[in-house]
Amino acid sequence: MTRPVPQSIARTPRGHVEIVWSDGLRAEYSPRLLRDACPCATCRETRAKTAPPPLLPVLAPAELVPLAVAVMRPVGQYAYGIEFSDGHASGIYTLDYLHELGGAPGQGPAGGGRA
Repeated sequence: MTRPVPQSIARTPRGHVEIVWSDGLRAEYSPRLLRDACPCATCRETRAKTAPPPLLPVLAPAELVPLAVAVMRPVGQYAYGIEFSDGHASGIYTLDYLHELGGAPGQGPAGGGRA
């Protein structure tokens, strides 16, 4: 069986990324879903930490601005590099990983999954 590949990629009116895959999956990815799932080493390490939350959360200036996908560029024939409005741009999202995120059970079209 061949791996699914994007047939089309578009920005939705809500600022999400919609990918139609060759296997028929139509997935909508919110910027927050993509940013929280960033596969770069720094983000994976941060997610692995289990520090207790502070008593009074403090929002960084970047957290007060709505997150957006600023740029999405192909990386070879196997992935996309995504740059976010918060300046983060080191994650390389393989096609397999994006397809997996888009088909995640329990995810609705607002955050990934089948639309």
